[in-house]
Amino acid sequence: MIYDLQQTDDPRDIVHRSVQTLVEGGVIGLPSETVYGLVASALCVDAVKKLVQIISHGNPTGNLQWGQIALCIRSSESVGDYLLPQTLLARRLTERCFPGPLTLVSDCSADGSAVCMLPQEVQRLLRQPANGGGKTGDLGKEAAFRVSKHRLLSHIHRYLSAPLIWGEFPVEPAPADSPSSPNRGATTITALSEQIDRSAPEANLPLLLDDGVSRYGGVGTVVRAAGNSWQILREGVIQRAAMNQFVKPVIAIVCTGNTCRSPMAETLLRDLLHKKFGREDVVRVISAGVAAGRGSGAAPQSVEVMGRLGLDLTGHCSQPLDDPLMSMSDLVLTMTRRHRDAILAAWPDRKDRVFTLRRDGGDISDPVGMPVDIYEQCAQQMRGELEQWIEALDDDFFPNTSDAATLEGHNGNEAPGPANEDVPPKNGLDRGDTDDPHHHGDLT
Repeated sequence: MIYDLQQTDDPRDIVHRSVQTLVEGGVIGLPSETVYGLVASALCVDAVKKLVQIISHGNPTGNLQWGQIALCIRSSESVGDYLLPQTLLARRLTERCFPGPLTLVSDCSADGSAVCMLPQEVQRLLRQPANGGGKTGDLGKEAAFRVSKHRLLSHIHRYLSAPLIWGEFPVEPAPADSPSSPNRGATTITALSEQIDRSAPEANLPLLLDDGVSRYGGVGTVVRAAGNSWQILREGVIQRAAMNQFVKPVIAIVCTGNTCRSPMAETLLRDLLHKKFGREDVVRVISAGVAAGRGSGAAPQSVEVMGRLGLDLTGHCSQPLDDPLMSMSDLVLTMTRRHRDAILAAWPDRKDRVFTLRRDGGDISDPVGMPVDIYEQCAQQMRGELEQWIEALDDDFFPNTSDAATLEGHNGNEAPGPANEDVPPKNGLDRGDTDDPHHHGDLT
């Protein structure tokens, strides 16, 4: 039976029906922000086997590709319980792309991973077999994960203690008149219903939930992260150029007003990165101040000192350190211990990412109001410290991407072909959603 979320008088009733069906071992069809798919409780082995069977029958070869079956998790904060061991690159992607149209394939083999608490048969269906062919009982190390931004899935997760298993049918080719469009998949409930009827006419699913055309109108992007390397296994609504930005490390340099020390350090670090790697954009470098306003230029003395080094600081605009900057930063370097203390008082969960620029824990003195030669001494001191930081960063800090034209699928088959370079919007907002993660749209 199809229930229309946009027409019902009480959408909460649909949520409760969905939760009850899942708890009782049913499989239901519903929307996400990318495509429509099937979900089952990860604790219900028979339901998961049924879901996988339906999706498998929808593939021409019967083999699944990475991303078609994924563990759908409640929130980005919960991902760390499953992605163990968690690499810096995997953490970066989950923080920047979840919730949203990304499916992440990554290692979850550590004993502490919550994946190990799922039924063995569910684990087997989630993980790629160790030999790629499924002929042994050994479990592979990797599984696919997603955190949906759709309001319906968010509400279902609120009432379930276990994660969901997500399944989606293979994608349709892009339209001939728009070859750069995202691979579409089942973007309506009608398309999903037709795919179910073709692949498993006997499935007789108890609930199909309609919320109109999916937000993005195409499949999500599937990325494998292994160590500091990443591959696009299927390009979807997050295209390659955008993924290049999401995987890029971010270093924030912080002082008080973001007009003297941190702008010079930002410019110096870019120059050092260019000399080491041949380009400065291997890392995104930003600066900010714990008590800064917006839009002020750099101090004239800072501009002059950088100019003597052949570096341009004339276009600098000050900015305060805020939540968005902290959430994207992999490493935060402060001019003084007091700056570090102030940051950790506001963001205590970032303790492992915030350090003084001086590696001995000392302070870089503020040259404000001093002559140019004092600014020059400050710049020389900061440059020496930045050189040490660059040498101290592990290889894992800098991501590598595969140049392979074709990539492995779930069973060793080739993934879709080369991606184009157009940049799509970053995680958009689903119907009824806002930027507030605690807002639940009109389902509340």
